[in-house]
Amino acid sequence: MMPTKYELVTSVPIPAEATVGHTYELVHLADAYSIPLPSGTLTDPELLARFLFSQQPRWIGTLIKMRDALVAGLGLKTARHLESIGEHDQTNRLGIFKIYGKSRLEIVFGEDDKHLDFRLSVLCTGPTARQEEHRLVFTSVVHCHNRLGRIYIFLIAPFHRLVVQASLRQAARIGWPC
Repeated sequence: MMPTKYELVTSVPIPAEATVGHTYELVHLADAYSIPLPSGTLTDPELLARFLFSQQPRWIGTLIKMRDALVAGLGLKTARHLESIGEHDQTNRLGIFKIYGKSRLEIVFGEDDKHLDFRLSVLCTGPTARQEEHRLVFTSVVHCHNRLGRIYIFLIAPFHRLVVQASLRQAARIGWPC
């Protein structure tokens, strides 16, 4: 089945208006993916991000469990650990991630750990002269602290890209909140 135009995820440069793009002096991974939002879709970046994470394909949960099993012995934060924090602090967290900033157009969230720090952004861009509809741009930036961080990001980067793109397509198939 051919994807509709609203399911097409495009790799894009990090938008200039994305504050997350200016978080770290040295970046070891940076990417951004854009998807069009149908007319009438909510444009609140926090609500869109929460919807995006609540609708992820099931196989992503399996990947996260595998990742947790592999890194737990290295003393890195696991999803289970981050979920326990989120149970007690839902206002300052988006799923398992800490919220670092919010505006009308963007929400920035992520985590810091001993091997690396990362920030994610959901940015909602409006119609412009070059673009007919609103778009959601999901941006990721990672700063590694040490060799473990650089090896880790090298190994997970391909999975990260698949997860982001699949999550965006899944949310579009289900239908963004109106």
